[in-house]
Amino acid sequence: MAGTTDPQVGRRSLYFPDADALVLADLHIGRDAASNVELPLGERGDLTERLGQLLDGFEPETVVFAGDILHAFDSVPLQAERTLSTLIETVENTGTRPVLVAGNHDRMLGTVWDGDTVEEHLLDDDRTVVLHGHEPPTVDADRYVIGHDHPAIEIEGQRRPCHLFGEGVYEGSDVFVLPAFNRLAPGILLNRTRQLGSPLIDDPDEFRPIVRDADAGETYRFPPLSEFRQLL
Repeated sequence: MAGTTDPQVGRRSLYFPDADALVLADLHIGRDAASNVELPLGERGDLTERLGQLLDGFEPETVVFAGDILHAFDSVPLQAERTLSTLIETVENTGTRPVLVAGNHDRMLGTVWDGDTVEEHLLDDDRTVVLHGHEPPTVDADRYVIGHDHPAIEIEGQRRPCHLFGEGVYEGSDVFVLPAFNRLAPGILLNRTRQLGSPLIDDPDEFRPIVRDADAGETYRFPPLSEFRQLL
């Protein structure tokens, strides 16, 4: 798209320079408490540390949480409520504005968050709409950014979370799919499926996987899955 800068790929996130916005999805806060383990898995510290690193690296004006912020259905554990408060404070302490987009797991969000929650958010570039992706968008945009499906791919025996990019795949508009920000959320392994749940994804084989190796400081962009599957 002419006049639009490509987003920068962060660890399980995207940064949009034209909008000065960082977007991440599927935090699934409370998954730690819901896990069938004897001891907590350190969800709060892990989410907060990695979010802080992204804030330091990109220094965004806005952080958009693109749905499934909570992993709660009937009640929100106190531990999860405190984690959400810590993450919001981490954002606001840097002078950054948080925007919360509702996902299909977020029906209890209003019980622990007294700010606004939106179904869709138009970034300040006026071209990009962020939504969770479990339902179709209600507004037209040049590109959409979604979560919901937790894409992952196995390369040389190693499972990696990945972003997906589809050019013109949804009614002529581009679509970016984010991996789950919560590392406890299992990914949908693209090596084994040709079906994803979002109505914005008709054919996953049209999408290009993007893998960010934060330790190496490298981003790997692969051919569309229709071609890349033959190499896996």
